[in-house]
Amino acid sequence: MSYLKFDKTLLTNLEESLPIEYLRTNKYGAYSSTTVAGCNTRKYHGLLVTPVPELDNENHVLLSSLDETVVQHGAEFNLGIHKYDGDNFAPRGHKYIREFNCETISTTTYRVGGVIMTRESFLVLNEPRVLLRYTLVDAHSETTLKLRPQLAFRSVNELTQRNNNVNYHYETVDNGIGTCMYEGYPTLYMQLSKENEYHSCPDWNIGVEYPREQVRGYGYKEDLFMPGYFEVQIKKGESIIFSAGLTPAKPAGLKALFSRELKLRHHRDSFFNCLKISATSNILTRNGKEYIIAGWPWFKVRARDTFIALPGSTLIIGDEAEFEKIMAPAVEALHTYMETGEPDSIIQQINDPDIPLWALWTVQQYAKYVSTEKAQALYGSFVQEVIDFIMDDKHPDLDLRETGLVYCNGGEEKAISWMNATDFGRPITPRTGYLVEFNALWYNGLRFAIELLEASNGDGKRIETLKEWAAKYEDNFKNIFEAPGGYLYDYVTDMYADPSVRPNQLFALGLPYTPLNKAERKAALDMVTKELLTPKGIRSLTPKAGLYRPYYVGNSSERNYAYHNGACWPWLLGIYTEAYLSIFTRSGVAFINRRLMSYEEEMGRHCIGTLSEVFDGNPPFSGHGAQSLSINNAEVLRALRVVEDFAKKSEEERRKA
Repeated sequence: MSYLKFDKTLLTNLEESLPIEYLRTNKYGAYSSTTVAGCNTRKYHGLLVTPVPELDNENHVLLSSLDETVVQHGAEFNLGIHKYDGDNFAPRGHKYIREFNCETISTTTYRVGGVIMTRESFLVLNEPRVLLRYTLVDAHSETTLKLRPQLAFRSVNELTQRNNNVNYHYETVDNGIGTCMYEGYPTLYMQLSKENEYHSCPDWNIGVEYPREQVRGYGYKEDLFMPGYFEVQIKKGESIIFSAGLTPAKPAGLKALFSRELKLRHHRDSFFNCLKISATSNILTRNGKEYIIAGWPWFKVRARDTFIALPGSTLIIGDEAEFEKIMAPAVEALHTYMETGEPDSIIQQINDPDIPLWALWTVQQYAKYVSTEKAQALYGSFVQEVIDFIMDDKHPDLDLRETGLVYCNGGEEKAISWMNATDFGRPITPRTGYLVEFNALWYNGLRFAIELLEASNGDGKRIETLKEWAAKYEDNFKNIFEAPGGYLYDYVTDMYADPSVRPNQLFALGLPYTPLNKAERKAALDMVTKELLTPKGIRSLTPKAGLYRPYYVGNSSERNYAYHNGACWPWLLGIYTEAYLSIFTRSGVAFINRRLMSYEEEMGRHCIGTLSEVFDGNPPFSGHGAQSLSINNAEVLRALRVVEDFAKKSEEERRKA
């Protein structure tokens, strides 16, 4: 039985099938995405959506969709589907779908009378090319297949309207054509593996609607350009490959290419494998270097997301080499910023004040899952460089005070932490001064730097200096952050302590090094569990707060206000798991496993096989936002590994006892 299979009962019911999407990427930065019914509901959807570096830093929808028509005895049956004004759908090809299976590649099975046909699709790795394989499983008479491409040639952030600037010219290539709608864009080559007839009949598909954009308060109507259609005879048992890419393909080699690429695909046949594939799908190759995209379909490479997602996306699945490849440009970018103050051209937000702190945590994870010795050899000098950068107050927004704690300036005017939603350029959740997670990461990083030095018999004088700073921190942390009720303030300034119950205190409870004793950590964790834990992650704010907004719905501004004031974040379950098990030990394993397994049902919802960006803070805890977020997949993966390792260790200790 397939793990990700949907039958005709769901697929023919648009109310049920349209909210379910799939997404596939290829390390080039391109992606292919639509709904399981084949109807695009976002402006971001498309069969081939790819970067166009010569234009800008955005992805561009080139091939929006491909409408298939099966012809038998002169009768045409169109398998495509688009939404138009007034909740009208045409040509309603979804009624012919019998099954959609996404365990390995996206496979749709159609039945039209006596015709049974499958359509399989995926992107070629490391190049902007989508392949679709049509197989006529059964037919009782001569069958013709017509393929009508629908082109957009625009940024994912825009919409196309019928206009007179379109280039109607096309060039003939082997078994297909090459066409380019607008100057500046690359040519899109569309070819078949079998000889066919191309009929040029330029036209527009007017008034296509994207309901997900309408709900989000954005423009949602588009006109798609149809340059013509391909017509090909297909026999029972025969497979025909359609290719769309930015370079011409060799038609005779398309079937072999499809087979080779298919062998590289992994099976989404379990919860763990879905998360594993989703986490690795966020990896991007640029100029021979590897990065992590923060999420799909609209995020870029961001520094904080890179450092948080990196361990779960690589080390947890045993890929030490991949960690090192991705870490190399990240270290280089942070080193350059610390030396010159210059931002990186690819890794965004490298100048945020907590980025050096997250980098220390990431190296610590490498030491944990690989070895302390290798961490010291590869990253030891980098760790000490980061420590010096902070201790010397070289970051403009981060100040190491005599208390031993780090203090941030300017958080009222700009977003400086992961809670970075803004409205009219100002942070919706202003946080400044002593931020609790910044200081938890700083102390943990400081102790980790000492650990590396001691393991390598490092400079004794430096070790003593770092220990003195750690001792100052230990003397002052609780006096600054301890709130009435036993939990921790979210941030503290010289004049104010924010009493909001937020999840950021988890880092002071669950990191390997913390100044809090077990009783203090338990009291704070009990508060987090009571106020913030949900079946879909950790709330960003307690429901008791006046600012609490549990539902991530409405226009852009309304969603931004809910983003960190009630929405649930799965990635926080990673640090919650560590905090919980450090306190409740073996008795906490079953509880955490139940929390983690609550995500398994999400593999068949929203964007299948991955975790959405955020979830509502109140029932039914629906998923929203980006289709996939790297830190969510990676940290839930890491939490699964933490529980597994803890359970094994506990069992070994029990046997020895």
